[in-house]
Amino acid sequence: MYALVCGLLIAFSSYGQERARDYGFTFGVLVPGKWNAITDVTGVKVGHQTLVNGDSVRTGVTAILPHGGNVFQEKVPGAVYVGNGFGKLAGTTQVEELGNIETPIVLTNTLSVAAGIEGVIDYTFSNPENANVRSVNAVVGETNDGYLNDIRGRHVKPADVVTAIQSARSGEVKEGNVGAGTGTICFGFKGGIGTASRKLPTEMGGYTVGVLVQTNFGGVLQVDGLPVGKELGQYAFKNQLESADGSCMIVVATNAPVHARNLKRMAKRAIMGLAKTGGIASNGSGDYVVAFSTAESLRIPYDSNGEERLSMEVINNDYMSGLFLATIEATEEAIINSLFAAETMKGYQGREIERLPVEKVLEIKSGSDR
Repeated sequence: MYALVCGLLIAFSSYGQERARDYGFTFGVLVPGKWNAITDVTGVKVGHQTLVNGDSVRTGVTAILPHGGNVFQEKVPGAVYVGNGFGKLAGTTQVEELGNIETPIVLTNTLSVAAGIEGVIDYTFSNPENANVRSVNAVVGETNDGYLNDIRGRHVKPADVVTAIQSARSGEVKEGNVGAGTGTICFGFKGGIGTASRKLPTEMGGYTVGVLVQTNFGGVLQVDGLPVGKELGQYAFKNQLESADGSCMIVVATNAPVHARNLKRMAKRAIMGLAKTGGIASNGSGDYVVAFSTAESLRIPYDSNGEERLSMEVINNDYMSGLFLATIEATEEAIINSLFAAETMKGYQGREIERLPVEKVLEIKSGSDR
C-alpha cells in the first residue's frame, strides 16, 4: 500500500503504520535488516497482548523471545545496563551474576511486574521439559502508563503474559499503541513500542543487531538531528510545569558471538542512542537496557550432563566497535519509530495525548534540506 504525502512516496507496512525511514530519515550510516526490527536477528520473536477496555484501561504486555526453543533449557548470554535506576526491572541480579537469560523478556506497566513474573513462571512450567524446575529467573521490565491507564486497577493478568509469549512471531513487528506501549507517553507525545535493526558489512562480520523499545520518557526531542521539540515548542521544563520524568525499556539482540561482558558494553551504547533522540535520563526516569546474544555456540544448557567445562569462541574486544555503532543507530531509530507509529489516545479520566505531528516534523525537515 502506497500514498503520496508532501511530495514523498510513502510505503506503509502491512499494519498500515508509517515509519520514520519511509519519510526519508536515515539515522546513521549502517544498513537496516529486512524488517528493520529486532526480529532481523535470526530466531528472535516478538508478541503483544494489548488491553484497551472502556475509558480507563490502556495497557498491555510485550514479550521478546531470544529463540524459538526452550529458553530455560538453552539459556542465552545476557547483560543488563542501568542508565537511570528509577524503575522496577525484575531478574537483574541473577543476570548480572551468571551472565545469562533463561526466560522470555517481558515488558509491561509498573504495577504489573508481579503479574509479569507469574506469567513467565506459568509459561516456563507449561513446557514438559521443565517438569522438575523449581526456580525461574523471570526478566520483567516496565514503564509507568498511569496517565492514560488505570494503573492501580492492575488489569494485566498472568494469562495476558502467557498470551503475549505464545503469540510471539518472527518477521514484521507492530509498533506504537500496542502491547506494553499501549498507554505510554514520549517527549509529551504518544509513545509506544518501536523497533529497528542494523546489519554490519561482511568485512565487519556481517552480524545483525536489533533493538526494541518501550518509550515513556521526556527531554527535548530530536529526529535525525533536527531540533523538533524546540521547533514545536514542546519540551521538558519549557515553562517549569512540565516534567521529563518517565522511563524507557530497551532490549538489544544480536547474533554475534558476544558474551555477557561485551553485551553489557553494547547495552551501555544503547543509552547513547537514547541521548541522540533528546532523552536526558531524568531523575524520575527508569532507563534500562537488556542485551542478549542468540549465537547457538554460546547457549548455556540447563543440565551440564557432567561436563565440567564449556568451550566457546567469542568476538575479540578489538572487533566490537561496529556492534557498538549498530546498537546506537538502531536504538535511536527504534525510539523515533515508536513516535511515528503511535496514534492519539484518550484514556483514564478523559485524559488525551496527541500523536507526534508528523506533518510538522516534515516541514521542519523540508526547511533543513534547503
